[in-house]
Order: sequence, then structure tokens, then C-alpha cells
Amino acid sequence: MQTEVKKFYTCKFDRPFKEIFLNEQNKHLLKGLLETILKTKIDKIELKPSELNSNNINIKRKYLDALIYVKGKKIGIEVNSNAEENYLRPRNASFIFNIYSSHTIVGEMYNEDTDIIQINLSYNLKDNEKIRVYKLRDVEGKEYVKNLYIYEINMDYYRELWYNEKEEIKDAKYLVMLDLGLEELKKFAKKEKVVGEYMDKLEKLNKDPEFYQYMSHEEDERKIYNSRMYEAEQKGLQKGIEKGIEKGIEKGLQEGMEKGLQEGMKKGSINKSMEIAKKMLEKNISIEEIMEITSLSQQEIEKLN
Repeated sequence: MQTEVKKFYTCKFDRPFKEIFLNEQNKHLLKGLLETILKTKIDKIELKPSELNSNNINIKRKYLDALIYVKGKKIGIEVNSNAEENYLRPRNASFIFNIYSSHTIVGEMYNEDTDIIQINLSYNLKDNEKIRVYKLRDVEGKEYVKNLYIYEINMDYYRELWYNEKEEIKDAKYLVMLDLGLEELKKFAKKEKVVGEYMDKLEKLNKDPEFYQYMSHEEDERKIYNSRMYEAEQKGLQKGIEKGIEKGIEKGLQEGMEKGLQEGMKKGSINKSMEIAKKMLEKNISIEEIMEITSLSQQEIEKLN
């Protein structure tokens, strides 16, 4: 009997990312990750509740994967395990605009002193760029506000660094390690101490029965949802095909009937013209006159004699 291999959950998923990087004891790991992405030195990190509250009861509460305060910056982090989903960008945009709005309405005046940043750790992005930084600009490049940033991180690019053994791995280790499996992390940890520390925490988390049960349930729910969506798409496709065939047959029958009627009328008209032509011949009316009146050809009229 083949033994089932237990799945090892990486920080490609938001739950393990939160458990490790939003832990007060692991701020140094979060600091290293942020410094790698933002290319700036960070001294102090303050973790905030990730729920974005709204005073309007008709607006659904929104949850970020992480909300972080550092000097002069408010940073939201989203882990997108499948960035191909069409709803992700509108949803992520709602998060950063909510942060911007919440920050702006506090205080005695409006200013742009604090950078509002969203970092999207996106997998399956289908992009050649490793990092894109978006801002709110017009078509000529003029900024509407200077303190709004969206960082789209192409996590597949950083995973490929590992497989291609690029020199860039060392400087990008905080990003590269996020979706490596246990055996890959063991190899990486021999070269980078911080990777070993991260690996130990992730391995311990995967051994926690409550965490593993939660992740297994979440994955099961996702698979059920995907299966139902696929089934619905297939049913819709089949129904569309059947409807198309039905409409095609209906259209073909209609066109056939119209064509038959037209041909019948045309044939009936010719027969009637021939009857008239025959009577005109009997009265010795010239062929030229008969042709003009009946629209028959000379050959058709001569056959009537």
C-alpha cells in the first residue's frame, strides 16, 4: 500500500504567511522582506489589525493579509496565490483605497506626508517583469497624488531564480524562500542562515495539527468550489452547443422553406407565362411581342409550337 505524502504548506498561502510574518517575534523576517521589496532601510515596524473597518453598515468589512506601519509609511500586504483571477485587482484596489481614505480623514489637515503602499505577492501573474510599481497618474504621466503606490511582485520570477541558480538569489532570498518546499529550504539554509530560521518556523507550523487541519479544510473548500465552477461551465457550454444546434436546424428549416417557396413561385410564374405565350402563338402574335410581354426567351417560346 502506497503511503500518502503529507502536503507541505508554504507562504504562497495567506494563512502561513500571516502566522510567520505577522508574529511579533518574527518582525526581523518581515523587516528583511520589506527592505528587499522597497529598497529602503526600515528601523521600526508596528503591526496593526488587518481588518479595514467601515462606518457604513452596508459596506462589507475588508480583510488584508497584513497591515504594517513603519516610519512615514502605511503598508498593506496581500498574498495572491492565483493572480489570474479576474476579481483580484478590483478587490486589491479596494483595499489600498480604503487605507488611503482611512488615513486621510484622520488629523487636522490633508497632506501627502505618509506613503500609502500596497504590496501584492502574486503567483501565476503571467508577466515578464519581476516587480511593477503602479501610481495614480494621468495619460501624460502627471501624478494625481504622490503618496499612493502599488507594488506587484512577480513571485514566479523569484521561484525561477532558485531553479536557474541565479546569482540574484542571495539578494532576493526573502522572496525566493516564500514558496520553496522543505527539501529546497534545507539546501538553501546551508548558504543563508535566515532561510534556516524561516524553514524551522514553517516546518513547526506544518506539524501543528490545528494549522494543518485548517489548511486541509480550506484547500478542500477551494477544490469543491473549483469543481462546481468547472461543472457549471461545462453544463453551460453543453447547453450553449445544444441551443446553437437547435437554432441552426431551425434557421436551416426556415431558409429551406423560404427557398422552396421562392422556387415554387418562380416555377409557377414560368408555367403561367408559357400558357399565355401558347395562346398568343395561336392568335399569330409575333414572337418578339410575346417575348416582351412574358419575359420568356425565344427558344422557350419556339418549343411551344
